[in-house]
Amino acid sequence: MLSDDEAAYTSYCCLLLALLPLLLIFLRPQLHKNHNVAAPPPPRLPPGPWRLPLIGSLHHLVMKPPVHRTMDDLARRYDAPDVMYLQLGEVPAVVISSRDAAREVLKTHDTVFASRPMSLSMRATAHEGLGIAFSPYGHRWRHLRKICTVELLSAARVRSLRAVREEEAARLVAAVAEELSRHGEPVNVSVRVAAFVADSVLRAIVGERFRRRDEFLEVLEVGLKSIKPGTSLGDMFPSSRLLCAFSSTFQKDREFHRKITELVNCAIEQHEERKATVAADDNTGDKDLMGVVLRIQREGAGPDFHLDNGTLRTVVLTACTNTSIDAKRVHGTCYILGFDIPQGALVLVNAWCMGRDPKYWDQAEEFKPERFEEVNVDFKGTYFEYIPFGAGRRMCPAIAFAEANMVLALASLLYHFDWQLPSGISPSEIDMEEYMGITVRRKRDLYLCPTVRVPPHVTA
Repeated sequence: MLSDDEAAYTSYCCLLLALLPLLLIFLRPQLHKNHNVAAPPPPRLPPGPWRLPLIGSLHHLVMKPPVHRTMDDLARRYDAPDVMYLQLGEVPAVVISSRDAAREVLKTHDTVFASRPMSLSMRATAHEGLGIAFSPYGHRWRHLRKICTVELLSAARVRSLRAVREEEAARLVAAVAEELSRHGEPVNVSVRVAAFVADSVLRAIVGERFRRRDEFLEVLEVGLKSIKPGTSLGDMFPSSRLLCAFSSTFQKDREFHRKITELVNCAIEQHEERKATVAADDNTGDKDLMGVVLRIQREGAGPDFHLDNGTLRTVVLTACTNTSIDAKRVHGTCYILGFDIPQGALVLVNAWCMGRDPKYWDQAEEFKPERFEEVNVDFKGTYFEYIPFGAGRRMCPAIAFAEANMVLALASLLYHFDWQLPSGISPSEIDMEEYMGITVRRKRDLYLCPTVRVPPHVTA
């Protein structure tokens, strides 16, 4: 004997079974009609390596050399010299490996590719406001870019900081000479040049030597090595809140941001203290970058843009970090060299690969600086086979600032010293192993043996 509930459930099921034929009769014409409608053709994706369920192409990248080399190797093996398609977990990705494809992405369709992907690293700091490097393309980004190019990093501003560069270059030469006279051993050139760059940048920002300079250098060094945007499981499986919440990358980036924020706040305080000690009639407000930013904050950057403290910190950090990261997010369907680029895809421009392509460079892996005397190529974003600072709308705004610092440092070291490799090491034996962090860098420091050079006009 069935209970009342069981009887009702049985009756309900019988009613559904009785109505099912009627439902099929009603839907059959619709199904037949839809069947006759031609399905849209599948997208013509770029070629790429074979993929596995769930993880996509990740098995081609894990436990391999630095990712830029691995992607170059995959592009060659799978006949994708210009554009290659990868599936990084849930994220579709397109790798650009040729000059022509890079021109399409960075110039022809630059507005489609003008935004950067939102990685876990960015989410860790998004509450502060994203800086110029990672802000989505739009009103806010244009204001930040204008502040950097017109106020902070213009040619006139770079010229005004010449005295700072010259003093720090003299300190660099003195430090190398002191280390040479005291120890007589190979000098760690990597550490010396990094200190010169940091001191030049911090003095340009604060107006004097930063009190917590050593701590700042240490934090920046750790951050440049350990933070790898877009490489965590949370970035590759963004729909998984569990992976995002427990990602070590997210926690690491948050800690780095906390420390760097504290140090930038300290720099702002030091600048304010210095300004308070200067006579009121001494117009030093715009002699350093911090003074410029604080003036813009007081006066306002525009009717629809507010430079709050979080944004102020990101603007200051622009001068300390590389903003030419060539990762883009596609907004809208796009076609590159005949291939469909899916909306929302991560687009990676492999500038390393193009800078070593034998189609553009003779003996591409050899150190031949004289090659630039024979070809009309520069690094200002016009020649897409050589874009160390990026190109297009997202090109690094600090080219003039970086060039002025590095040219002076290199000229000073070459003018005052002759350089040799340590005893027993030939040029072919130099360890050039790379390390992938925010940027690609040497994994191990460079040691060289300097000899004080007496200029010919001094001995004449």
